[in-house]
Amino acid sequence: MLRTVIHFSLRIKTFCSLAALFLTALFPGRLSGADTTKHILTLEQCIGIALENASSVKKAEQAYMLQGTDLLKSYGQFLPKVSVSAGYTPLSAARTYADPENETVSTTQTERIDLALTTSLNLFNGFKDYAALRSSMKLREASGLTLERARQVIAYDVTQSYYQVLLDTQLLTIARENLSSSRDQLKLTRRQYEIGLKPVTDFYQQQAETANNELSVIQSENNLRGSRLELLRKLRLDPNKKIVVQDIPQQALAALPRQVDRDSLVTLGKQQRRDLQSSRLLLEAAQWGVTGARSARYPSIDLAFSLSTLAYPYYSVTGDGYPSGQPFPPVSEQLSDLPSYSLGLTLNWPLFDGFITRYNVEQAKTGYIEQGLDTADLEHDIAIDIQLASDNYLAAFKQIETAEKGLKAAEKAYETVKKKYDLGAASFVEANAAKASLVGARSEYTQATYNLALQKNILDFATGTLAVE
Repeated sequence: MLRTVIHFSLRIKTFCSLAALFLTALFPGRLSGADTTKHILTLEQCIGIALENASSVKKAEQAYMLQGTDLLKSYGQFLPKVSVSAGYTPLSAARTYADPENETVSTTQTERIDLALTTSLNLFNGFKDYAALRSSMKLREASGLTLERARQVIAYDVTQSYYQVLLDTQLLTIARENLSSSRDQLKLTRRQYEIGLKPVTDFYQQQAETANNELSVIQSENNLRGSRLELLRKLRLDPNKKIVVQDIPQQALAALPRQVDRDSLVTLGKQQRRDLQSSRLLLEAAQWGVTGARSARYPSIDLAFSLSTLAYPYYSVTGDGYPSGQPFPPVSEQLSDLPSYSLGLTLNWPLFDGFITRYNVEQAKTGYIEQGLDTADLEHDIAIDIQLASDNYLAAFKQIETAEKGLKAAEKAYETVKKKYDLGAASFVEANAAKASLVGARSEYTQATYNLALQKNILDFATGTLAVE
């Protein structure tokens, strides 16, 4: 009985497993919950997605908007300050001696409405507002350049990852073709061994070579998987999303200039690099900061004007010898009949503030000097980066030429050795070495081709001419 139950449960499990496999084969995407649709992306599309999703670009955009608000605030310092105040006292009671000798006390109860308009305009404060305005203008412009550079950095990073995916895809294709060739050769060697044309050692060596090629395919697949995930990371997309990148046209690489002038590129980089332009503007803003800190040593002059009025809806005085109430005009008439105003100039000149102004000036000078050093270092680094990028760019053309020659030689050598090996005139070691050289030459040529595209991207980034839509 127990054996029958076990067999019955095993049959149910087997039936469920077969049903699950059948449904998975029919609806693989729905059952697994994964998106099996492959999305083909171009380089321009990848850059656009990254620019839309990158947090660094969003932060730079927010900083740019904030600097716009700060610039508006600096403009507002030249306008008069206006404030309006209103007060309502429903009940106010005061007790006083009406006749101190007789100790007669009177009580005054009022209801009061107050309205006031106050405005002031700074006429002079040691050029503090002017310095703040010029500094805000420089910071606003620098923030915009920083935003442009942040977009270029994103485009540069995505392009690097994009080309890495293309390179790993080609290397995987080479590895798979090599594995397919090794498997075909293994079948041939096995037949030759069975009929006595090849020794058993050749069969075992070919079997080991096929296993090594299978390992190379696994490693290439893992490298491609990692480069795709890295691209998805920079695109801020779902890691389960299936993407296929479109290859770059070879004619685009063929149209690249083979000669570049390093001195001209350095000059161009110093003119086009957005981060260097931003750093120079920050230096000018820091200089205006020193002027603003020095403004505390000068007097400030303010022009003030105020207009106020009041009204008593209720007013009464009670006590010995006083009536219980006094008639007043309507509130509207009181507000219009009782206005008062004042106009005045105020001069404020701090003669000693405990060396606070001196500290602020020195602090501003330190910031100006540090920003100047940063700007000089950045300018020097740009010159070095452009020279390195230009040298690597020119070397990439030579690598392609050398790799192409090596590939042609390896192909001819492999064809020759392969024919000899099939006829028994060459050993397995010679045939395997020729094949390994061919695979290595194909890989080197592929890497050299995409290295040229990478170096062109690096050169454009170093000179600040990387185009971002």
